[in-house]
Amino acid sequence: MKAIIIDDERLAREELKNLLLDFPNVEIIAECDSAEAAIAAVDNLKPDVVFLDIHLPGKDGFGVLEELDYTPHVIFVTAYDDYALKAFDVNALDYLLKPIQPERLKEAINKVKDAELEPFSDSQKLGLLNLVFVKDGEKCWFVKLADVPLFESEGNYVRVYFDNNKPLILKSLNNLANRLDENVFFRANRKFIINLNWVEKIESWFNGGLMVKLKNGEQIEISRRQASKLKEMKSL
Repeated sequence: MKAIIIDDERLAREELKNLLLDFPNVEIIAECDSAEAAIAAVDNLKPDVVFLDIHLPGKDGFGVLEELDYTPHVIFVTAYDDYALKAFDVNALDYLLKPIQPERLKEAINKVKDAELEPFSDSQKLGLLNLVFVKDGEKCWFVKLADVPLFESEGNYVRVYFDNNKPLILKSLNNLANRLDENVFFRANRKFIINLNWVEKIESWFNGGLMVKLKNGEQIEISRRQASKLKEMKSL
């Protein structure tokens, strides 16, 4: 499990590194002390997980996540408990308060292990013609992926939209993105994957992003980074 520590305090980074010595499966591949360095390191090195402080020079931790092309698992590590709800809104796996308790660190790393899937080859990825089984409580469906306009992240769950149904499945959006054909099911931002065949209207949006309206009436913002990626993927 490759990890990057992002914290502007050297002593805090050293403390976390010492705690992580008890987890031989975690390899620290970089340390960053600013938002700018963090964005470059994550996009270039593509870690499995980042240990991310909230208060950083340049941008806060949430600003770092908004700028990333690559989406790792995120464990916030901070001295403040004020941002916990916002952290889970951006799909953080865990939120550790300083000083870090070893048991809580163990729980967080186990969440990363549980969230990871083996990578799928292109031939194994699911496309429009695939039929998938969806279960939410006592209700079950076989759903053709062509009929799914979008997927919405809710913590460690994903809400699947189809017909008039919106069941929750126990899966992270990261894992789902690895399973789906990106040429059709595109990661619009940290919260949504959209079915490009359902796009009815698309227009320029703030800060270089895009706003798409789907055929079911939903409007989803594509982040600036993902908008650039989409244009590159789909341009002639």
